[in-house]
Amino acid sequence: MGAIFRREVLSYFTSPIGYIFLAAFYACSAVSFTNNSLSHGTTQLDAIFGELMIILIVLIPILTMRTLSEEKKNRTDQCLLTSPVSLGGIVAGKFFAAFLIYAMGVAITLVYAVIVSAYAEPDWTVIAGNITGLLLLGAAFIAVGMFCSSLTENQVVSAVVSFIVMLALYLFTTIGEVIPVDFIRNIFPTLAAWQVTVIVDVVIAAVAAAIYFAAGRRPNTVIIAFVAMLVVSGLLIGGDKVPEVFAKLSFWERYYGFTYGLFDLSNVLFFVSAAVVFLFLSVRVLEKRRWA
Repeated sequence: MGAIFRREVLSYFTSPIGYIFLAAFYACSAVSFTNNSLSHGTTQLDAIFGELMIILIVLIPILTMRTLSEEKKNRTDQCLLTSPVSLGGIVAGKFFAAFLIYAMGVAITLVYAVIVSAYAEPDWTVIAGNITGLLLLGAAFIAVGMFCSSLTENQVVSAVVSFIVMLALYLFTTIGEVIPVDFIRNIFPTLAAWQVTVIVDVVIAAVAAAIYFAAGRRPNTVIIAFVAMLVVSGLLIGGDKVPEVFAKLSFWERYYGFTYGLFDLSNVLFFVSAAVVFLFLSVRVLEKRRWA
């Protein structure tokens, strides 16, 4: 893993990616700092950390778009997959390299805290909580970006898909509120929720079966259909609890507390778990490619 880590860190500075990410992060955070703190003469930095999440949704796809897709495009993935390094070590090495570059960007927030301390003593506990939350959020987003990068050899596609997924994770609360669960139930007003669920699942299974045979019996069709049935069943049976569940899974809702210095262990575990899950999925994609 160490060799992969050193190779990836070096690659960020032998290509424009590392410089572009750091320059853009420093510039965007400096504008936010000027608008929210210096221009108002306040030592509060919570607004800056709140805006940084939006900035990360745009910048982290740039940081992670080449992590795994470039290996596939340059046909160096087979050499990497057959090297005496475990798949977990490969993914972890690339992840920690990207996270190091990201942490270098986040470090600028300490400079902002020192600047405002020249005018008044800031709440260092709140600032430490903000930085911790930003690092945890970044780790989860980097893992998401790496997973998207593992799915394609096109770096632009990887960046676009990463952006869409991260934006969806940010808007999970809104998505949960607009899902038309009631619309589906109103089609069958006299049936119970479980009966509507059975009907919808049968329709999904029938459509999936038609696609399965028409597409040459690809096993991915079965997997996608199974996941769709589970999701739809959960939405229909959950009913009124759907917005609440989506709010619990929203990255913004989990991160928002950190911007006010609220250190909630459940939010820490959420971001760590999200990073682990997406890194695990990246390993599974590489494992499938190894035996393909």
